[in-house]
Amino acid sequence: MITATATAILAIATKVDIAVFVASAVIVLAGAIGVVVSRNPVHAALFLVLTLFGVAVLFVAQEAHFLAAVQVIVYAGAIVVLFLFVIMLLGVDRQENLMVEPLRAQRPLAFLLGVIALGEIFLLAQGTHWATGASQVAGPAGGPGSNVEKLARILFTRYLLAFEATSVLLVIAVVGAVVLARRSETTAAESPAAARVENPLSPTSEEPLSDEPLSAEPLSTEPLSTEPLSAEPLPAASDEPNSAPTGAR
Repeated sequence: MITATATAILAIATKVDIAVFVASAVIVLAGAIGVVVSRNPVHAALFLVLTLFGVAVLFVAQEAHFLAAVQVIVYAGAIVVLFLFVIMLLGVDRQENLMVEPLRAQRPLAFLLGVIALGEIFLLAQGTHWATGASQVAGPAGGPGSNVEKLARILFTRYLLAFEATSVLLVIAVVGAVVLARRSETTAAESPAAARVENPLSPTSEEPLSDEPLSAEPLSTEPLSTEPLSAEPLPAASDEPNSAPTGAR
C-alpha cells in the first residue's frame, strides 16, 4: 500500500516537473524568437527579459535557487536595463528595415551558424540522460551540502582573488561616476552665464534694480470742453487763371 502511494506521488510529481519544464521551454523559445524577429530594439530587449525569466524557472525546477535569483537580478534586471539605456542613448529605438543587410552575405552566414548550433545540441542530447525530477539533480537549497553552500565555499577560497578584484573594479566605477557628476555640477556653478539664455528685456546682474518706488502721476481731472466746434465755410476756389507777375512780362 505504501509503495503504491509513493509510486503514485512520484508519478504526479514527475508529471508536474515535465509540465513546468515544457512551459518554461516554450517561454524561452518564444522569447528568443521574439528577440530575433522584432524590428524595434526595445521590443527585442523586452523579449529577452521573457527568455531570461523562463531560464530562471528552469533553474528553480532543478532546485538551483541561487542561479535562478542571479538570473533574475543580474541578467533580467541589470543587464537588460543596461541594454535599454544604451538603446535610448544612441537613439536606435526606431524600427529597422530587415530587408537591408549591413553586412554582405549576412543571412546565409547566420543560417549556417544556426544549423551548426542545432547540430551540436542534437549530438549532445543523444548521449545525455535528461532528468526533469528535481530530487535527482540537487538537494534542497538550505540543506547541508547544497549548491549555495558549495558555491560560497569555492568563491571565497579558490576564487577569492577574482572576487576581490571584481569588488575593487565595481568600487572604482562607482567612485568615478560620483567624481564625474560632481565635476559637472562644479563647472555649471562656476559659469552660470554660459548656461543662461540672455533675454534683452531682463535686467543684467551688472545693473541692479532700483529700490525706489515708481512715481505714479495722477491723471488730469479737468472736465472736457463742451463748446461746439465752429463750422466756418471754406473759401471758394477762383475760376480765373492766376495772372503772371508784372515783372516777368
